Order: sequence, then C-alpha cells, then structure tokens
Amino acid sequence: MTETVGGSAKKTAARAAAKPAALKIQRVYTTEGRHPYDDVTWERRDVVMTNWRDGSVNFEQRGVEFPASWSVNATNIVTSKYFRGAVGSEVREQSLRQLIDRVVKTYVGAGKEHGYFTGEQDAEIFEHELTYMLLHQVFSFNSPVWFNVGTSSPQQVSACFILAVDDTMESILNWYREEGLIFKGGSGAGLNLSRIRSSKELLSSGGTASGPVSFMRGADASAGTIKSGGATRRAAKMVVLDVDHPDVVEFIETKAREEDKIRALRDAGFDMDLGGADIVSVQYQNANNSIRVSDEFMHAYEAGNDFGLRGRQTGEVIERVDAKELFGKLAKAAWECADPGIQYDDTINDWHTCPESGRITASNPCSEYMHLDNSSCNLASLNLMKFLGDDGRFDAVTFAKAVELIITAMDISICFADFPTEPIADTTRKFRQLGIGYANLGALLMATGHAYDSEGGRALAATITSLMTGVSYRRSAELAGMVGAYDGYKRNATAHQRVMRKHAAANDLIRTYGGNDSATHKVATEAWQQSLEIGAKNGWRNAQASVLAPTGTIGLMMDCDTTGIEPDLALVKFKKLVGGGSMQIVNQTVPRALKALGYLDEQVEAIVEFIGEHGHVVDAPGLRREHYEVFDCAMGERSIAPMGHVRMMAATQPFLSGAISKTVNMPETATIADVEEIYYQGWKLGLKALAIYRDNCKVGQPLSAGKGAKATEEKKASDTVVEYRPVRKRLPKKRPSQTVSFTVGGAEGYLHAGSYPDNGLGEIFVKLGKQGSTLAGVMDAFSMSISVGLQYGIPLEFYVSKFQNLRFEPAGMTDDPDVRIATSVLDYLFRRLALDYLSYDKRAQLGIFTADERSAQVANEYGAPATSDVDLEGLRGSVEAVEAAPKQVEAAVETPRHVGSSTELLELHLGKAADAPLCMTCGTKMRPAGSCYLCEGCGSTSGCS
Repeated sequence: MTETVGGSAKKTAARAAAKPAALKIQRVYTTEGRHPYDDVTWERRDVVMTNWRDGSVNFEQRGVEFPASWSVNATNIVTSKYFRGAVGSEVREQSLRQLIDRVVKTYVGAGKEHGYFTGEQDAEIFEHELTYMLLHQVFSFNSPVWFNVGTSSPQQVSACFILAVDDTMESILNWYREEGLIFKGGSGAGLNLSRIRSSKELLSSGGTASGPVSFMRGADASAGTIKSGGATRRAAKMVVLDVDHPDVVEFIETKAREEDKIRALRDAGFDMDLGGADIVSVQYQNANNSIRVSDEFMHAYEAGNDFGLRGRQTGEVIERVDAKELFGKLAKAAWECADPGIQYDDTINDWHTCPESGRITASNPCSEYMHLDNSSCNLASLNLMKFLGDDGRFDAVTFAKAVELIITAMDISICFADFPTEPIADTTRKFRQLGIGYANLGALLMATGHAYDSEGGRALAATITSLMTGVSYRRSAELAGMVGAYDGYKRNATAHQRVMRKHAAANDLIRTYGGNDSATHKVATEAWQQSLEIGAKNGWRNAQASVLAPTGTIGLMMDCDTTGIEPDLALVKFKKLVGGGSMQIVNQTVPRALKALGYLDEQVEAIVEFIGEHGHVVDAPGLRREHYEVFDCAMGERSIAPMGHVRMMAATQPFLSGAISKTVNMPETATIADVEEIYYQGWKLGLKALAIYRDNCKVGQPLSAGKGAKATEEKKASDTVVEYRPVRKRLPKKRPSQTVSFTVGGAEGYLHAGSYPDNGLGEIFVKLGKQGSTLAGVMDAFSMSISVGLQYGIPLEFYVSKFQNLRFEPAGMTDDPDVRIATSVLDYLFRRLALDYLSYDKRAQLGIFTADERSAQVANEYGAPATSDVDLEGLRGSVEAVEAAPKQVEAAVETPRHVGSSTELLELHLGKAADAPLCMTCGTKMRPAGSCYLCEGCGSTSGCS
C-alpha cells in the first residue's frame, strides 16, 4: 500500500513538472513602476455632434477627458458610441480611462482566472501593455467589445457570425429567429441556403418545393423590420448559394430584377399600388448575395463545357447548363446592381484547418470571416502607421510583439464571452476562432513611397500580413502548450498542420525588393518556422487567427487615414477642429511620402499647395511623372484600376486564415465582360471571395454624368475663372402657401409650402414627430436649410433629383393617391413638392406623375379606356416653376463653400457625385469601408461592426 501511494505521488509530481509554465509577459511599450496614464497629457473637451446640414444637435456630452493627441473626430465617436451609461446621468462614463479600464480589467481578470499568467507581476505587465496600446491608438478591439465588456449586458465580444439552415420548415423558421437575435445585438450574420430543396424538386407530400429564394423573402422582411442594435441602419446579412443549385439562375438575377422593377415602374410612372404584385416583389434589399463557385464549374467555364445542377436530396444532376452562359449571367447581374458577389469554394476549403468537423459553406456579411456553420469570430485590428518610424522604417520586431499581446487578449475573451445562441457558443468555444487584422495599409504604402498598385507595395503588404499571421499562430501554439489546444484540434490535427505548412510555403515564395519588405520578411520567416515547430508539439489554441475586416468605426477611433486593406479615398480630406468648425487639409501622408521620395522641403510645400487647390497631383510643380502612381487613390483624377485592387488582395490572401472585406470599384463605363474578367481573375489568383461595385449601377444613387461632362467642358473652354455669387431672394411678408397632411409608413406629418407671388416655391416647413423631440428638431432644421437654398436660387428639381428614392425608415404606404408608396419621408415630400410646383416636362424627366397622368399614359399606350378624361397637353403647361438665373444657380450648386465629409469634398474636386449613401445620424455622405459604408462624422456603418 505504501509503495502504491508513493508511486502515485511520483507520477503526480512528474505530471506537474511536465506541465508547461504559463507564458512570460514582457514589457514592450511601458516602464515598470509607472502607469501608462501618467505619461499622457489629458484635457477636457465638449462633445457636441450636429447634423452639419441643419445644425441640429444629435449628441451632447460636455467635459469628457481624452489625451490631447486624440483628434476631435476620434473623441466624438468614442464618446457617443462607446461610453456606457445614460447621457446626463452620474453613472455615464466621462473619461477614456474609464472605458479602457472597464475593458482591460475584465480581460486581465479572466486571464488570471484561466491560468494565462505566471503571477501578479505578469498580469500587471499585460494590463499596462494593453492599456498603453489602446491609449495610444496602436490597435483596437471590434465594437462589441467596447459596447458590452465590463457592463451588465451580456459579454458579447464577436461581431461576425455564420448560421446554418437545413431543408426543414423547423430549421428555416429557426433561421429567422437566430438572425433576429443577432441583428438585435447589433451584429451581422451569413449563411448558405444550398441545403434547401430547389423549386424544381418535389416534397415528400408530392408537391413542389418553394426553393430558397422564396424563403429569402421572409428573412429579408425580418431583417428589414429589426434595426441592428436599435440603430437607424438596417441589419447586415449575407446569403450564399452554391453554383450547382438548381435555383442558381433565379438567385443570381433576384436583386437585378428588383432594381429593374423599381426603375421601370418609376420611369414609366406606373402606380405601385398596395395590391400590386410588383410592390410585393420589390424585396431582397437587406442582404448581400454571393454565389459559391467550385473549381469544377470554373474549369467548365474555361473549357466552354456544360455544368450539372444537382438535386439537394439525391445529389443527382437534374439539369445541365452552359457554364459560360451561367457565368455571364452572374457578371451581368453584378454589373447591373453589384450583386451577387462571388466566393471560391474549393480555394476556401483548401485552406480550411478543420475539414473533419465540416466544410466552410458561408461567410459573415462582409465576407472576411469564413469558418464552420454556427460559429463566430471576434476581431481586433492594428494601426500600421504606429509602427512606421520617422526614418521610414517599419518596425517589424515591435509589430510582432504587439501581435503576441493582442492575440493573447483575444483568446482570453472567449473564456468569458457570451453568445446569442447555444450552437454558436458551443462551436466558438470548441474552435476559438480569432480575427486579428490591420488598418491604415493604404497610408503606410503612400508614406513609404510605394504605389498601391505596384510590386513593391504588394511585397510590403504581403510580408506584413504574413508576419501578423505567423506570429499569431506561434503565440496560439504557445498558448496551446499552456492552457490546451482547441477542442476540435485532435480530430483535425493533420489538416491544421497542412494548412500551416501552406502558409509557410507561401511566405517563402514572397519576392522582396529591399528595405522594409526584406526586413519584415526575415522576421516573418522566423515566426513561421517557430510556429510549425511549437505547433507540431503542442497543437494550436485557435482554429483560425486572422482576417482583414473593414475596420470602419474602430479605424476612426484609431485616427486611421485608411480602413482595412483599402487605399486612400482621396488626397484631400475634411477635418474637424477643436472648438467647432472644420477645414480642408491635404493628407498628412502626402508630405511624408514626398520626403521619402527625396523631394526638398520647398518642393514638398509647392506640391502640397497644388494638391490642396486641385485635389490631385497631375501637373503638380516639380513632381516627377514616375511618382504620380504613389498618390493614386480609390477615387479622383488618378484612380486605381480595378485589377490593382484584385492584385493587392491576391498578394495578402495566402497569409490570412479567413478572407478580405473589400469591394473592387469599377468605373461606370466598365462592361459586363470587364466584370466577368475580374471574377475570373479572382479565382485564378487564389482569392477566397470578391465583390465589385460599378459606379451609378444602383437605382436612386446620385447621377454623375451631367456634372462630370460639364466640368470637363468648362476646363477645356477657358483658363479664365469667373466667379458668380448667388443672391438671396427673400419671400415677401405676405405670400401664398398650402399645407398638406400626410402619412408615410404609419408616421403622420404636415408639409407647409410657401410660394413667391409669381408662383415659385420659396420655403417649406415639415412637422414630423413630437414637439421637442430630436426628429422634430432635425426636420425643422432641414426645412430651414432647404428654404434658404431655394431662396438662393437652387432649383427645386435639383433637390427632387437628390432626395427622391432615398431609402430609410419610415417608409411604405402613404395616404396620397398620387404618391402611393414612398421609400422614405424625404422621398415622399419631394415627389409631392414636384407634383405641386414643377412643370409636366420637368416632372417627366424625373419620372414623377399624378395618378390621372399615369392613367392617361396607360390608356394612350395600351388602348384601354382611361378612368378619367385628362388633357396631357394642358397639364404640360399648367405648372411652371420660377427659373433662377442660370449662372448663379450653377455657381451655387457646382462650387459649394461647405462640405461635411471627405466624400463630399471629393465630389467638389471631381465635379460629380459619388455613389455613397447619406448617414442617417449626421447627414453627411458616407465613404466605402470594405464591403460596407462608414460615416466619418459619427462612426456609423451600413454593415456589421
């Protein structure tokens, strides 16, 4: 008995000795005995966020505490978005210290509880380092962390979710429910519908199946009803269908068909009645759609062969289609309305670390997170510009140390995180998917003198991405030795190791060009070698480590010039100033880039001055033509070619566990064949997913052709600049007016319109919402701004063209027989004003007609008896608007003195409108951020956080 006990004691001691010690945390940025807060200059600021168009206050909190180095914009966004507690109450957070402490202390506490640190000293170092990096904008967690961690709310830390749906009614209804729960929490979700039987297959009862597209209608309606996180934006979602699904053509053409209906009905003047089938079918607008193509299909496309569509129940081919024709339909639909995007199924699953646990079938709404069904991913992104020294050297060693700390924190978060559904919680805890990424790549490339679309630029981007993922997996392997590999690793060990070797082999193939890329590549190669060695012994803690997300709101929090992998939007930016006001500035990366290229201070000053005046570098004094490409941007005089975006994605994709959130911008003149070639090259270059957007392809987007042509003609006509100043024509004390009561989507309001005595509209007042409410204030201010514009000579038809078809809630049926359906209150108001104050000819150009006019048109065109006798020629001259002086109007519209965002500033320089929605919070034009849109003014996004 004594021997047995002694033997057991020896075995226990041996096991304890064999257990790996916890990681030793090292200081990178901080000094022992000194807290990071002590080295920062703090100041008190007043955050008053207004709608720049009418001056109404959207948010106000005074006396908040932030570092002096933080911009006004970052301060405003963090205060309004991330501070917790009721505004105006004592419990409301008032300092960045409180926000960072709330999050960091939660992470440190969980790290202690779950054995991540050797002792209190390591825990303190971890706390200080994490605090320093957040305080100095070195990185940021994704928005759900700032919303939820350390609060009484569920500790949801993930922004990206993938769901699953099977071919049963119970599963389909559960899909609606789970999506709703995720949308309610402010996040987005994606799923693959390919398990659902097609409309060409039979049910067990003998009837015909509805097909996935029909069930999309219910999910779309649900998403359209539930506002994400209680905000004004719609829920973000992705729906995917495999290319071999029998309903693939219907799926491909769904959104394009909706756009066609809207366009045709609006332009032809048809009444979109409540009982009409067209109104019921104008749907599918709340999701991004993507087609999953296989290598088999792409080879058939290359060879010009046919391709089999397979039944969902038996897997047998039930129809054969021409692969080229099908791919052409995909390209045509994307050309028409930007949907569907494309996902390359075999490429995705070839890089899958856990194939024994299931295939990767879908992605999150922005397409960067791709892993198992019913799973989630929490994100964090580094600010690359924080690692660029004054000497132009990228500090790869410090970057690697920062990645180690961040990936450790991200893994700790899974230990305490809450999830919206139990299946998602179970999968995420078993596979521990992480998504580290970066922002400010475009700024980094420009600052180091690299063109975005260049071999050197791609080499630097590739080596940084490889280093980030290599270090992440190395730390993941170290964590596995300390607290264990992820639960699903043992079953997937062979596959996971194979994918790690693929990453390392891709790293070996990077061609470097000297300088930053060579130095970074050396550190990355070492990281991959160590990751393979440690992982072979311990396994890995995380099934995936990295993605490239849009970094919308958190990019603004870090004061980044560019988001995610995107290039710079334009060379001139809109900047808010302390104490209010704003100014136009040339990007700070421009002078840095010029110095990196060897220009003298005097030359830099002259070039920057030229850019500030013209918005581009073409013909800038002293700038060599071979350097023009360094300053190419996403938009502007010299915009990056579509394939330039694709090549950058291809350079970084082999070094990412997931994919890349990015939309390839294409000019309005791009052809269907161009889109087809982009989608084909995406497959050839090894991307996992790709989406395109062709300028002005969406109905209701601002048209740019007229202004663009006009600007070109004016530029060619003369170098002489004649300035015309608008003159305000005030209304007399006594003037005619009318009041219209209306209802839009259940919201009641009143429109009061005042006219000049000679019958020209001169003012409007809109009553909507309760007196004293934010909505009522916004509408009052909006009315004043429109009224002043009218009095300065801006034609009513200009406003109508901008605001009709604008989409936001409330929307739907109205009580106006002439405008039965409105996509928003503004859509209704300006169509009503057009009907009352514009001539028939002008309304005809805008596609706006009365009910009687539409009836007469139908009678004239189709020979049916009209319901009323209408004299169309009489109507054409019945209403005439007062024409302002043409030159004064052009000056007022073409050369506005104030803009509210960088996108609007870019419009001013381009002389044409940019395809971007208006922010529903502050009213400014948003800017692209990955597959979403981002508002620079308030941090709102149009997609998942």
